[in-house]
Amino acid sequence: MDFELWEPIYQSILADMGFSREEDEHAAIILSRMLDPARAADISLIEKLICGKSVLVCGNAPCLGDELDRTDTTGYVIIAADGATASLVDRGIVPDIIVTDLDGDVEKEIMANERGAVMVVHAHGDNIDKLERYIPLLTCVIGSTQSAPLDNLYNFGGFSDGDRCVFLAKEFGASAVKLLGFYLDDENVTDIKKKKLMWARRLIEGII
Repeated sequence: MDFELWEPIYQSILADMGFSREEDEHAAIILSRMLDPARAADISLIEKLICGKSVLVCGNAPCLGDELDRTDTTGYVIIAADGATASLVDRGIVPDIIVTDLDGDVEKEIMANERGAVMVVHAHGDNIDKLERYIPLLTCVIGSTQSAPLDNLYNFGGFSDGDRCVFLAKEFGASAVKLLGFYLDDENVTDIKKKKLMWARRLIEGII
């Protein structure tokens, strides 16, 4: 993702959501400093997993479980959006990649990480406490940010966990992207979540 192309979208999201770029950038610096060689993965690992492959992106909508039970996941590279990891692990499926801001069932994410899942961990203004708590428990981590990238922190595009998964798949040349567990019209959520879903729809429709 060319940050110059992403930055105007990011600024619009910040204005709409009332979030702070300065806090995002502060969190990014903290995560960057935590990613020592013992736990950081090389970005080429993501490219090897995704490039030219069919990718199944699993969001964490309530419909995910039923959709997984009806889907043959064989042959897909599976990218889980944060809380979707628990539904996969509970079905004996270890996602290849987990895209997370550490806001879901982190114990299941740690379990999947121990079984080989690559962690794409996102820093933003209100998850610094989670970064400090959980990063020391993880290995094979790629750091991400929605603000300006740093030397060891990447901006692949996207805002919430689900759409960041899609941007990641497209960034690294997936041959096809299939979505499960995405319910972008859910009305039974908070006003903030509705805004996030609106942005997710806008971003996903703009890239797929």
